[in-house]
Order: sequence, then structure tokens, then C-alpha cells
Amino acid sequence: MNKTELVDHIAQQADISKAAAQRALEAVIGGVRATLKKGGTVTLVGFGTFAVDKRTARTGRNPRMSAAIKIKAAKIPKFRPGKVLKDALN
Repeated sequence: MNKTELVDHIAQQADISKAAAQRALEAVIGGVRATLKKGGTVTLVGFGTFAVDKRTARTGRNPRMSAAIKIKAAKIPKFRPGKVLKDALN
């Protein structure tokens, strides 16, 4: 499912226009993005938790030249599914 299909699904399930569903989805995504950018977590009970994890700096290899390269430390988004979501899939 892509973003357009998700907007269609939201519009149909909530009995709202596609434009309103688009705005609602953008608001949710924007809220999650803003919270993660501040270093916080977003927990949706029954669905899961979005959080930020830190990846340490490390040394990697350039596959073409086999030379060592330095990979910078980075913040990465993580998602941990909730029990209800896991149970629904199994």
C-alpha cells in the first residue's frame, strides 16, 4: 500500500473527503517527524512505538577499491510493533 492508497482507505473508512484524509495523514506524519526530530518517542497503543536510535561511527570498506572509509555517527528512526499488531499478523 502506498500513500495514495492509504489516503483512499482513510477517506472511505472515516467517511470523509480525500482532501481531508490527505490533510489528516500529513498531520500525523508531521507530528511523528517533529517528535522524533526532538529526540522523543511516539507510542500508538495497539500499533507500536516510533523512536530514535543512535548508530555509532564506524569504519567500512569501499567495495570498489577495498579502501577503508569512515562512516559518521547517525540518528536513525526505529519502529517497534505493539503486541496487538504482532498478534494480528500471527
